[in-house]
Amino acid sequence: MTKQAQPPPTGNRPAPTAPPPPPAWRHWLWPLAVLLAVGLWAVVPGIQPTGTQKVSLTYSTFLADVDAGKVKSVTIEADGKANGTLTSGRPFTTVVPVQLAGDQLLGRLETRHVEITASQPSTSPSTGSQILSWIVLLGPIVLIVWFWRRLSKSGAAQMTGALGGVGKSRVKVFDAERPETTFADVAGYEGAKSEIAEVVDFLRRPERYRRAGAMAPRGVLMVGPPGTGKTLLARAVAGEAEVPFLSVVGSSFVEMFVGVGAARVRDLFAEARKRAPVIVFVDEIDALGGRRGAAGAVVSNDEREQTLNQLLAEMDGFEAAEGIVVLAATNRPEVLDPALLRPGRFDRQVTIPLPTLTERAAILAVHCQDKRLREDVDLEKVARGTPGFSGADLANLANEAAIVAVREDREELTDSDFDTARDRILLGRREGSNVLLPAEKEAVAVHEAGHALVAALSPSADPVAKVTILPAGQALGATEQLPLVERHLYGEDYLTQSLAVRLGGRAAELVVLGQGSTGAANDLASATELATKMVREFGLSPALGPVGYPQGGSVFLGAGGTAMSSRPFAEATQAAVDGEVARLLREAEHQATDLLTRHRTQLEELARLLLRHETVDAAVVYGLLDAEPPLAPPVGDTIAPRRVAVTKKPAAHRTDHVPATPGPGRKGTPPPSEP
Repeated sequence: MTKQAQPPPTGNRPAPTAPPPPPAWRHWLWPLAVLLAVGLWAVVPGIQPTGTQKVSLTYSTFLADVDAGKVKSVTIEADGKANGTLTSGRPFTTVVPVQLAGDQLLGRLETRHVEITASQPSTSPSTGSQILSWIVLLGPIVLIVWFWRRLSKSGAAQMTGALGGVGKSRVKVFDAERPETTFADVAGYEGAKSEIAEVVDFLRRPERYRRAGAMAPRGVLMVGPPGTGKTLLARAVAGEAEVPFLSVVGSSFVEMFVGVGAARVRDLFAEARKRAPVIVFVDEIDALGGRRGAAGAVVSNDEREQTLNQLLAEMDGFEAAEGIVVLAATNRPEVLDPALLRPGRFDRQVTIPLPTLTERAAILAVHCQDKRLREDVDLEKVARGTPGFSGADLANLANEAAIVAVREDREELTDSDFDTARDRILLGRREGSNVLLPAEKEAVAVHEAGHALVAALSPSADPVAKVTILPAGQALGATEQLPLVERHLYGEDYLTQSLAVRLGGRAAELVVLGQGSTGAANDLASATELATKMVREFGLSPALGPVGYPQGGSVFLGAGGTAMSSRPFAEATQAAVDGEVARLLREAEHQATDLLTRHRTQLEELARLLLRHETVDAAVVYGLLDAEPPLAPPVGDTIAPRRVAVTKKPAAHRTDHVPATPGPGRKGTPPPSEP
């Protein structure tokens, strides 16, 4: 990870929020100060410096000490107060009665050789006493005033910061230390990297384009599903070009105040011009560049539209010679404004699709660099079992496999760890089969055995990888199928046999148990959805012919949208669609029932094995049929072959290469069949 070698300019700091209201106790400070001042004014004047500790003597004791010769000196004031020093050096104080202070007392002191001093009574405290009195009196008042002013300045500074920094762009600057990520750190995506390499070449050698009169693209929009590495690829472009990299998120431009987003866009491009040549990366640009509302639209967002207008003006406002290239990423290209996608702004769109089999193996190798793998781990086999996984999904898979190994107190990852992690991601946490009643467990075993045998006996369906009756998530069991290759087109035979596989569990219940159950609810729903698409969208119904009525558009790459609010066809057409869907489902159920009736012995034997072992792999399923599990085609074969029907095992053919990984249902391949 590249660290930020120097902090961004002052304007790049995020704007602070509004200051909180002052506390209620703050209003009691002034009354408290007044009361404290009055109290000190009454108490402080009586405070006198104590000086050295003196002995207080009565007048009789004083005379006795004089007669005994213990008094060395004495100072007598006019008001009768006297203080002096004993022969031991200790000071003393006493009070001489004024009516008795006369020649007799003075003669008595002279007789004992006491030094006598007369003084007037002090009418004002000493300077030190006065200073101390004023400090004690005014100190609390000064402290309260200082604290009050500090609170006021702090609140004013926060308010100034909130209003003054509101127009600054919240951009992360990677300048002094360039991003160290390069194309070599991005596994796969060779096509996308070669397409975007021209941007790198332009930033490195712009004179080549100027001599030829060519203009490099001002903006490159990367489009792809979530988790495919669009941000990583943008950092790799900056690392290859060896130029500063400014990163900002589209949502950071939009605020509640109109004009703030436009100010931040201006600040962003002003910062880019200072650092040119530079790459500006705007992640999730759909939050900023959404389609603007039509004139007179009921619902509009003035702030977002102003921000988009400023972005359009800024992208038209710099020349190619300035060396500014804007990279953007989104997984919702359909919501972007057309003005943003025209030539001269985002000239080029680069699609970052889900990784292929080879790319998934390379991505897994990258994420497993810091992990210890046992010799039995085949990353190509793991990649084959993860069709539809993005780069983020593969990173999560490797991390889950490491967690499984730690849970079992191991440091090395095995092949079973990846299988367990994949099942955990696709199906959920495994539960013990003891959560089911004996009758329920038997029904689940029959159900899953039916799915497995129909899949194994259907030549165009994906082969079986593993069958289990261990509950996981909301599934009481699962039959996992592993595609031999990644399909891009699906023939009618594959679709009809997929319907039979999905209804194989219900057919097994009818054959063995004589009745259906609620365990087939999910199978019926998925089969009905597939049959509806075959009739309405794929034109595979002779009754309707080559017509297509899509159910809904895609509002998000990787997921379908909601259904249409109104049907683009008549009620009679809907009735014909319903009839054709029912026909396809009945034919699929009859096909599955016929297969299982002819192989009822194998069906019951597989159900018994599931009850005994709870999980069986593909070798067991095909072994019951006395057949060889289908093998994956050679590397480089991109055409999905039609599997032949189940045949006898050749005498000398090995079965050690068994693909035992599922085709994840949520990633775009047929989901595991569940009761």
